[in-house]
Amino acid sequence: MAVYTKLSEKELKEFFSKYNLGELLNYKEIKEGIENTNYFIQTEKGKFILTLYEKRVEEKDLPFFISLMRNLFDKNFPSPEPIVNKNGNYISEILGKKAAVVSFLDGYAKKILNPNDCYEVGINTAKLHLITKDLTGKRENKLSVNSWRKIYNKVKKDCSKIHTNLPEIIEKNLDVIERNWPKNIPSGIIHADLFSDNIFFKDDKLSGIIDYYFSCYDFYAFEIAICLNALCFEGMNENLSFNITKSKKFIDGYSSIRQLTEEEKKSLKVLCQGAAIRFLLTRVFDYLNLTEGAIVKIKDPVEYLKRLEFHDNVENYQDYFF
Repeated sequence: MAVYTKLSEKELKEFFSKYNLGELLNYKEIKEGIENTNYFIQTEKGKFILTLYEKRVEEKDLPFFISLMRNLFDKNFPSPEPIVNKNGNYISEILGKKAAVVSFLDGYAKKILNPNDCYEVGINTAKLHLITKDLTGKRENKLSVNSWRKIYNKVKKDCSKIHTNLPEIIEKNLDVIERNWPKNIPSGIIHADLFSDNIFFKDDKLSGIIDYYFSCYDFYAFEIAICLNALCFEGMNENLSFNITKSKKFIDGYSSIRQLTEEEKKSLKVLCQGAAIRFLLTRVFDYLNLTEGAIVKIKDPVEYLKRLEFHDNVENYQDYFF
């Protein structure tokens, strides 16, 4: 979440007149994240999130995202509910940009998850994978292994400004990842961005998962690799360490709903390397291509160098969860 498009009260009131949500009472810009413009909205009918689609989100993908959220919400998964406008459409327009309104989820994002939190995330990640198993819509992962070298080529000449050895580290890892990437392991719809700021808790129970705008069809185990990278490292960048207790609890939670195959376990190291390089590269790209005037917190790319170092030294999947 971020703010690239500034909206006035008048513009917001005019926009919400197209919904059956009553009068606009309050609104606030949401600065977290880097992809879309987001506002917290309060109307006579309750609290909502308004999202204006920017940057990487393509218009043709919007029906997939909305359908996914609708399906998850209808199956009692803790996902936001997409809201239709007065014309019965989920997608509206404001200032020439596509936009959608979803329900606000109670709870808060924890900066650092404890092992029990990771267990809950594991359970809900597996539930998401099972709930979406029969969805007919598919969206390819446009930020998977085939895209990473292309992103790197766009930042190659400037990324050493962030870290002197960055080009060498990226090229070495890309070679290994591309050579060893798995081909035939279980796949389906994944969230693909399960970071702590997209996971809400209330009374120490998981209360919501938000931000489905990277969701796509990919390996289930790639989702697990993303989660291990996002949720199971802790400490300052220069002393970042892997918390195997958190990782084991996540896997235990996930496995209580869906068992991993042996092939998925064997692929975990390269998938974790891939997840680390994916977020390193997009963070490098965003760091070097900051939109002027945008209200956005750019995430530090260097965090992922220590993660890559850890994954490079892993012997086998047991290093991730005993």
